[in-house]
Amino acid sequence: MTITQLEYFCSVCRYHSISRAAEELYVSQPAISLAIKNLEKEFNASFFSHGRNRVSLTEEGEAFYQKAEEILSHIHELHTRFADSESNRHPLRIGIPPLMSTVFFPRIYDQFYQKYAIPVRFFEYGSVRASNLVESGDLDTALVNMDYYNVSRFNSHVIIQDRYVYCVSRSHRLAERESLTFQDLADEQMVFFNTDSVQNISISSRFRAINVTPNILLHCSQLYTILNFVRGGTCGAFLYSTVPVNPRDFVEIPIVPELTNQFGIVWKKGAYMSDALSKFISFVQNYDMSMYMPEKDML
Repeated sequence: MTITQLEYFCSVCRYHSISRAAEELYVSQPAISLAIKNLEKEFNASFFSHGRNRVSLTEEGEAFYQKAEEILSHIHELHTRFADSESNRHPLRIGIPPLMSTVFFPRIYDQFYQKYAIPVRFFEYGSVRASNLVESGDLDTALVNMDYYNVSRFNSHVIIQDRYVYCVSRSHRLAERESLTFQDLADEQMVFFNTDSVQNISISSRFRAINVTPNILLHCSQLYTILNFVRGGTCGAFLYSTVPVNPRDFVEIPIVPELTNQFGIVWKKGAYMSDALSKFISFVQNYDMSMYMPEKDML
């Protein structure tokens, strides 16, 4: 018997539904079903009777539920008293892609901290590495590009969708163009994202589709470095439309057909969720994204 199994069991009891419990706990329905099956096997008992749209407790299930709630109440009391005390509270570990860390996430963190005073530690990683670190338990959650091919193995929540633009200096020969295709960029020297980024994969696949090998001058993740190369006027870079750049120095040219990516947070399936992580995920899910880009601090 584990704490997680008891939490899954009690949630099903409260909602009379495995699907509702799965939504509440951010886990899959099979994970909850397996936990309950293992509990029944361990205690040689049958806790639920199953109706068409509802599960109900058996007599022994009702007795077990009362004891399980007692146990969880004591565990949560201990956790609140010791693990979440100011002297023992560990910061949430959150991964952020370097380019997106300049956009809206700092504002989300500021408001989250003002509301809960929960310490947070940020780590800059590409989506692929950040997702792997969430799975290994080295990060609690991460902001990632949701087009990451293996994102379905995590719990996730989409925050925004953004589109790519091609950024060049005002002196660049393409600066007057109203839009660009990938074919237009076949011979252009450009700065690419780091090789572990989903952005890199998305853009490279578009070039491969037209049998073009892009002329890459540099792979980089730092916005200041990218813009310093672009500022010289001989190369360009794919950026997100929300990334702040100074219109006095740079031009952001739309890509056609449009190329977009979704961004969101991921967290590990089936793992114990701390109170701090639960609060953070709920806060992000309810955050008003219409406010996320008030004013661009131009770079």
